[in-house]
Amino acid sequence: MATPEPGPAGAADHGARGAFSSRTVFILAAIGSAVGLGNIWRFPYVAYENGGGAFVLPYLVALLVAGLPFLLLDYALGHRYRGSAPLSFARAGRRSEPIGWWQVGICFVIAVYYAAVIAWALRYTFFSVDQAWGADPESFFFGSFLQVGDPGVSIDLVPGVAVPLLLVWVTVLAVMALGVEKGIGATAVVFIPLLIIAFLVLVVRSLFLTGAGAGLDALFSPQWGALTDTGVWAAAFGQIFFSLSVGFGIMITYASYVGRRTDMTGSGLVVGLSNCSFELLAGIGVFAALGFMAQANGVGVDQVASDGIGLAFIAFPAIINEAPGGAVIGLLFFGSLVFAGLTSLVSVIEVVISAVRDKFETGRLTATLAVGVPTAVLSLLMFSTTSGIYVLDIVDHFINRFGILLVAVVSMLVLAWALRALPGLAGHLNRTGSVPLGAWWRVMLAFVTPLVLSFILVQELWDAVTEPYEGYPAWMLGVFGWGVCVAVVVAAFVIAMVRWRDGTPLTPVQEGGEF
Repeated sequence: MATPEPGPAGAADHGARGAFSSRTVFILAAIGSAVGLGNIWRFPYVAYENGGGAFVLPYLVALLVAGLPFLLLDYALGHRYRGSAPLSFARAGRRSEPIGWWQVGICFVIAVYYAAVIAWALRYTFFSVDQAWGADPESFFFGSFLQVGDPGVSIDLVPGVAVPLLLVWVTVLAVMALGVEKGIGATAVVFIPLLIIAFLVLVVRSLFLTGAGAGLDALFSPQWGALTDTGVWAAAFGQIFFSLSVGFGIMITYASYVGRRTDMTGSGLVVGLSNCSFELLAGIGVFAALGFMAQANGVGVDQVASDGIGLAFIAFPAIINEAPGGAVIGLLFFGSLVFAGLTSLVSVIEVVISAVRDKFETGRLTATLAVGVPTAVLSLLMFSTTSGIYVLDIVDHFINRFGILLVAVVSMLVLAWALRALPGLAGHLNRTGSVPLGAWWRVMLAFVTPLVLSFILVQELWDAVTEPYEGYPAWMLGVFGWGVCVAVVVAAFVIAMVRWRDGTPLTPVQEGGEF
């Protein structure tokens, strides 16, 4: 076991847990977590559907009043209390530990299905070379590639998905076993520059396609009337919240690996603005390509615009079929998805590994195998079958809305009102931060952000109750939707009852103190 770094009495063995070697590596790792598949395939369509160019205003407002304040809250928890999500919450207030395990459970669920999408992107990177999807990308994706059957649960294996999925998990577990600096940090240092370069080249290439201007006009032409629609503002807050990787333990965990004298508020601004810049870049590249597709087919951009899986695995292959140098566009696009997905998956699974290490005092390799192998096996069993996409769609929809959003609201209210922790956390960040956190920060987290997210939650809950999601059978929604969300909460309270290892300091420190 590594020698702990010097610190005040009662300091946690930060050296044994691992640490990023510099602020730059931490920032790259945090950007790698924030910049994921959603930035590329979700933001452009959300902006297009919610006012186009006018959406930039609520988007920036959401960044300032919700995204950055919550990001800094996560930083403050991890950096002050020097622990995983459960340990940091336990040190903030012993009874709040289940919130940390709730976040860990959410990350476990996300890791199980997120790897499958990366596996699809990996396979499609190679398909791009000879456009293996043929003239009908939609039939190929659901038929030849995924071999989708009727909604339900199937045990019929799809080798074309299982092999790349296994490769993804082997890669991720190798990275995790190497540790914080040699694994997570080194991956971010290599992959984030590659991602930026690949996507910049893709954007430039897309801008020179015929019809690109029409696509950009469709995206950025402002519809000012949309600003009076509360749904547009809710969409902006939801997009910022999901895209920054806040609220489910990732940034708490990463911040715990940063040196005590690091400027965390300045780092938060860099991460937040970098994430938003990448989303805008993604919007330019995606809609320039969609403009080309619309022009090639003699239709409006609105008839080809889509998001999510439809954009990535159906619309873009159709674009690649038509565009000059399509193979290069395909390699850049799907390669970008793989890079973005891997850095995000690494951050998600680290939340679980870090929590297990803190709770049970295990080594890095032991925790990686104890967490990673069951997660990988479950991922392979569930998502390399002919029913995998149905389960993935349901789990993703429910865990994002009734997992991440709900735990975020609960954590803010508990920290602000039950534990009265915000002044102490602000004071901690202000001691080394370049951007002072004043009363505005506490007001955002205690009032504004919880209210906005609660509004979104109620809206989502109403939609889920009044109309079954995508028309799936009630039993599938009950098991893989509501059931998974409830199971995560129950598991959180059960695991929180397990005793911490002997010698783990859990008593909250006074303002100005450190572990």
